[in-house]
Amino acid sequence: MKKLLIAMAVLAGIAFLAKRFAPDLAKIDWEKKFDAMPDNAPPKWMFANIGAIRDNTERIIELLESETEPDQDTPVIEGSTP
Repeated sequence: MKKLLIAMAVLAGIAFLAKRFAPDLAKIDWEKKFDAMPDNAPPKWMFANIGAIRDNTERIIELLESETEPDQDTPVIEGSTP
């Protein structure tokens, strides 16, 4: 019973802190914070990797879209499959 009360108090404290500081997190300029970190900081690696993943994803989508669009110079023959 004592452990349950302690756990409930800890959870209530975490909920209070989250409610108190969560609105301020949107105001933080995270890009400036990451730029101020040293190059070997794990959060900076994560930020750089997420950017690389987004760039790669956009490039893949562009390639896939260009493959699905028929060429304007190639005539389409009825009944044939590419």
